[in-house]
Formats: sequence, C-alpha cells, structure tokens
Amino acid sequence: MPVTDQLPPGLYVVATPIGNLGDLTARAAEILGTADLILAEDTRVSGKLLAHIGAKVPMRRHDDHSSDEERARVVALLADKAVALISDAGTPLISDPGYRLVRDARAGGHAITTLPGPCAGIAALTLAGLPTDRFLFMGFLPAKAKARADTIAEVSALRATLVFYESGPRLGAALGALADGLGQRDSAVAREISKLHEECVTGSLADLAARYADAPPKGEIVIVVGPPADKVEASDEALDSALLGALEHLSASRAAAEVAETLNVPRKRAYARALNLSK
Repeated sequence: MPVTDQLPPGLYVVATPIGNLGDLTARAAEILGTADLILAEDTRVSGKLLAHIGAKVPMRRHDDHSSDEERARVVALLADKAVALISDAGTPLISDPGYRLVRDARAGGHAITTLPGPCAGIAALTLAGLPTDRFLFMGFLPAKAKARADTIAEVSALRATLVFYESGPRLGAALGALADGLGQRDSAVAREISKLHEECVTGSLADLAARYADAPPKGEIVIVVGPPADKVEASDEALDSALLGALEHLSASRAAAEVAETLNVPRKRAYARALNLSK
C-alpha cells in the first residue's frame, strides 16, 4: 500500500526493532510518522524510537492491563483515525499485548494492516542452526517450578524445534528444567540479537544449564531447543529374542502387544514376527 500524507483510517500493526534501530523498515517509519495515534506498550521506550525517526505523533499506553472500556474507545477511533500499534520491541502480539484489539477491530469491520519486521524468536531460529521445518513458539516458561515442569512435559514428545523467551536471572533455572524434562537435546541460547554484543551459544541443554547456572547474562534472551532424536527401531534379532521370551507364557497377540510397547516398534510388525515364531 503506498503511503501518503493522510493515512486511510484503520489499525496498523507495526513491527519495531529488537535492538538495532537501523532495522526499522522505511515503510514502518512512514506509518509511525503519519499515524493519528500510536498505541505503545511503554511510551517511554517507544518515545526513543520516535525521536530517532523524528516522528511527533501522540502516543497512548496500551498493554495487557488496558481495560475493555479503553479498548472499545480505541476501536471507535478506527472509523476515521489511523492508529498504529507497536510493542517495546519486535512484532506486536508475539508474546506481547494486542490480540484482543485486533480481534475487536476486525469484528467492528475496520481495516487492519500489518507491517512485518523484526521478531526475536524468528531471528534466533536463523542463528541456532537447528531444524526449522517445524517449530513451536512457547513464549515465557512459568516462573514456578511445578508449572514450568508441567509445561515442558506437555511438549516433550513433540517432534518440532521449541522456542522460548527468557530473562537473564531465570535462564539457568529454565535451562535446568528443560534438561530435566527433555533430555540431551541440541539447543542454543541467543541474546542481544542485532546489537553490538550479539551472541548465540550452542550445546546440549545440560551443558548450557551448567554454563549459565551461576553466570546469568544480561539482555533479551531466546532459548531454542531442537526436536527429539530419531528413535532407532529394534533389529529383527532383538525383536525375535524379546518375542521368544514373551511367547513362553503369552499368546502371540499378547506377546506382540507387550514387546511392541517395550521396544517401541509397530504392533503389526511384532505380531507378524510372533506368528512366524510360534509356528
């Protein structure tokens, strides 16, 4: 959409830099400079960005604590005002407030335009060198140990790379919990992305947990955890050996079911071998 001095009314979801201010797109800068109102997670943080691009647009705080009434007032403005939604850094709605506003704006029939750009989770995936054909963004893990362990257990069997946001003081505990719940998986800790001291440290979860246990780093942090390793299916010899033992006291079908679960092989394969051995 070409940008003019007068923006069409509606909601503009604008991604902002996660560190390096040079990552703000030209289109995003023009939108932020010509909008009627900017909704910011923290107006003090966003004020620095607006000063950098020379934008003098009114700002209003909008976060998870904004009331239903406040959101309704914003939606009403969209009929004849161009309102930009930004977060402190990165893409709004990605582990940041805003989805309720987008939902209500759409329900009200207002135009919604997204201006894609930086996202820490996606940037970390490009640094980690782990599979990206399937990944799940998990946001921040719970702070309490039991809730954190339960959350990790929910995704432990998922064959996808996992992406978490974390703070420096909690990093060691989070990595330790991930190592306990997921085992020896390849992983990465990316921090200060796009800034002068950007780094991405790779290794097993246990190694990274030990590295950061007593040395919490500063900055915004992303943990990337690779999918579980492919399980090696049991050989015919191992399958036959287990089945012969089970067939001494079980029927072919029961022996196959028991061994299939123990060796993690398809039950159909185990049953065919059991029938052959029982003849």
